[in-house]
Amino acid sequence: MKALWSAWWQRWPRWVAWVTMLWAVLYAGFGLACALSGTSLLYHGSDSGVSGLGWVVAAVGALAASVSGGVVLYGLRPGLRVLLRVGCALAGITAFSLLMDVITLMFGQGVDSAASAANKALAAVGAVLLAATARSDRLPAGTARRAPSAAPRPVQLAAWTGTLAFVPYVAMKLVWAFGGTFAGVTGAEKLAVSERNGASGIFLTLESWGLDPTVLLALLGVFLLWGLVRPWGQVFPRWTLFLRGRRVPRWLPLAPALLGAATLAPYGVVGVGYLALATAGVVTVRPGDFPSSGDALLVGWTGMAAFAVYGLALTVAARSYWLRTRCEVLPAEVVWNRPVPGPRARTATGRRARTASSMNCKYLQFNRCCSRCARR
Repeated sequence: MKALWSAWWQRWPRWVAWVTMLWAVLYAGFGLACALSGTSLLYHGSDSGVSGLGWVVAAVGALAASVSGGVVLYGLRPGLRVLLRVGCALAGITAFSLLMDVITLMFGQGVDSAASAANKALAAVGAVLLAATARSDRLPAGTARRAPSAAPRPVQLAAWTGTLAFVPYVAMKLVWAFGGTFAGVTGAEKLAVSERNGASGIFLTLESWGLDPTVLLALLGVFLLWGLVRPWGQVFPRWTLFLRGRRVPRWLPLAPALLGAATLAPYGVVGVGYLALATAGVVTVRPGDFPSSGDALLVGWTGMAAFAVYGLALTVAARSYWLRTRCEVLPAEVVWNRPVPGPRARTATGRRARTASSMNCKYLQFNRCCSRCARR
């Protein structure tokens, strides 16, 4: 069963366009249903948002269905590749802040809008499928797994920067968790504000124990960041007991890394830009739950700077991990002439072997295909 699954997964370029088309039809139907029922897909506090956004979702789904259907019928043409990338960008923008909904559900708190959360989740899946379809014509002649390796020194320096950026944020949260005062707000007042804003029981319980949930998430984020740049992020280390020595699936660290980078990097960068304008006096920041606007700015800088720097560092680390864990593409000539154990021929040592031409010919590009492939 494992061999069949591996063989099916390696043939993803053959079926990914079909799966993308199925997703697009489902996404268009979801948007159409929301538009006809008047369900809002954009939530802003007590405002119900714009119900017409469902028509936009339906249009994006219809476009993706048409483009992926064109890939199924005519292959991946340059124009279709451009449209797939445009659809991927639109889906990625729609999926923004999905991480916030995931964190909310992790702590036992309901999302603000179920339809909005479902829209973000479907858009995230679509972004991955559209990106994969846009790359489905890049079939290697042969592949080999790379040995586990650490990231280059500049990438590790970025990881250190992202780690240290969380130090002021964690210190601020710990001061509140242990009952101290920061920016004119005591820990008891902060806990009361969280309770008034509808925080879940799990969140409030951890706060009462001196364990701020956002600090725990920051520690998990730092752990993920270093897993992306160190070799133990590619092979399970000794302390993982039964998993030690096994290969870490690429999607296991990349999925949360890409989701976190796509959310925290733009959120932090835009937030830092807004705070810079507020500090310069161009815009005004309301005090909110803090005694003054200056206190609100102090807390804002502490949080947004951490999110921005960490998000950018996570982006760099995820790209490095992606490149270091890619299967190494073997030249077509090497794969073509490489002997593979089999019953059809004998090598110079007398062992049975057969060439890999029949096995690897399907991975060659059409313009490099041999006459044997043409006859087939």
